[in-house]
Amino acid sequence: MYEERSQSERKLTRRELLKLGAGAVGFAMAGSRSPAVAQAPRAAAPAPGGGTAGGFDWKRFKGEKLEVLLIRSPRGDLLKKHQKEFEDLTGITVGFEQMPEQQLRQKQVIEFASRKTTFDVTSCTMHVQKRQFGKAKWLVDIRDYLTDPTMTSPDFDWSDFSEAAIAYVKQADGRIDSIPQNLDYWILFWNKEIFQAKGVQFPKTLDEMVEAAKKLHDPSNGIYGFVARGLKNANTPVWTCLLMNWNVDAVDDNGQLHTEGPEAIAAAEMYKTLMKNYAPPGAVGFNWQECQTTFSQGTAAMWIDGIGFAEPLEDKRKSKVAGKVGYGLVPAGPKKQYAPATGVSLGISAFSNKKGPAYFYCQWATNKVNQGRNLAAGAGSPARNSTLKDPKVLADLKVPREWADTLVEASKIGHHGLPIIEPVQEFRDIFGIALTNMIGGADPATELRKATAEFRPILEKSEKS
Repeated sequence: MYEERSQSERKLTRRELLKLGAGAVGFAMAGSRSPAVAQAPRAAAPAPGGGTAGGFDWKRFKGEKLEVLLIRSPRGDLLKKHQKEFEDLTGITVGFEQMPEQQLRQKQVIEFASRKTTFDVTSCTMHVQKRQFGKAKWLVDIRDYLTDPTMTSPDFDWSDFSEAAIAYVKQADGRIDSIPQNLDYWILFWNKEIFQAKGVQFPKTLDEMVEAAKKLHDPSNGIYGFVARGLKNANTPVWTCLLMNWNVDAVDDNGQLHTEGPEAIAAAEMYKTLMKNYAPPGAVGFNWQECQTTFSQGTAAMWIDGIGFAEPLEDKRKSKVAGKVGYGLVPAGPKKQYAPATGVSLGISAFSNKKGPAYFYCQWATNKVNQGRNLAAGAGSPARNSTLKDPKVLADLKVPREWADTLVEASKIGHHGLPIIEPVQEFRDIFGIALTNMIGGADPATELRKATAEFRPILEKSEKS
């Protein structure tokens, strides 16, 4: 394992780290506000048979076998689809597994804690796991790989990753322990056919969104005005998404909670209204998979979630709403309009004995070609700056241009979707239960007060350590 260089890195303060996560979450969109956009250079094709360039050889680890564990998502599906490309390029065989996000996190923690992992490469949800993985040092610090010309392909181009993406994968002590795959902005998906039938306009404000849900709600005809995550833990980002548009973070830069004040209560009241009055029966148990299914079958008028679901929604073989989906920013709140953002990266297990081959896979999976495939398919928001400016990729879009335009606009108002704290899982669990109780009819103010009292000592203990 490469030696760490933390002595030469200035340790970032908590405030600086939070500012990186918050202030930089919008892409560094060079050229995105200008009509004149130069074409970014395309990734150079490897030499036949893997070849070498400047001492780099894609066949260096020929004959090895890797185990890759990824989140079940359209992005993972694309990597699986093109896996043979990597195997032919490198001579490395890949064992590939995808799991739902929550089950994957449980598996990761159990295996990392045992110091024996069945996987060499894994997805990392940095908006949830960054502090946890960083403190435990469960992932390989790749800084020495990045500066080693025999380990990093000359066309990989680390500088092409956005400032926001690099901020997500850089730990407080300077270690870089994963490679960015995507920044996922949350947007509002809407069914244009349902809106048109009812004569309803796209909502510009959160209050208008609630009113639209009321007008569009028609359960007797199998139409529900709104759908979002109701399952405890998974539902917390929906509430923080609403809350930030009151210009309030659940946990501020100084580690102070703002989870029981008037803004937090108002956002929770809105969540309760939407989920209790206008969501499908059983939505209290919905994660994104169930929301996607509901919306794709044409039974929900609106859905708030990550932008990377366009590909399955526009798949005419599986979706009844293909060609009818609208893509818009989360409507403005009383004081602000933000696009919540989360980040996913690929990391190498510190307990893998195949770190070199694993790094080669991470390079390939996040190269310019695969980032372009993600964007063209509507499978997510790429972590590379050049991808959003690549005319060829934009010309190859398999989803409506409205989706890409919404992505660009969301990048200008991005804001971290969850608090950047170590006990973010506990935060999601505790407030997720409170939100679930609200869907059942509980009083938001009471539930938030109880949740805050339960979470405060957990946060304070974390901050002290």
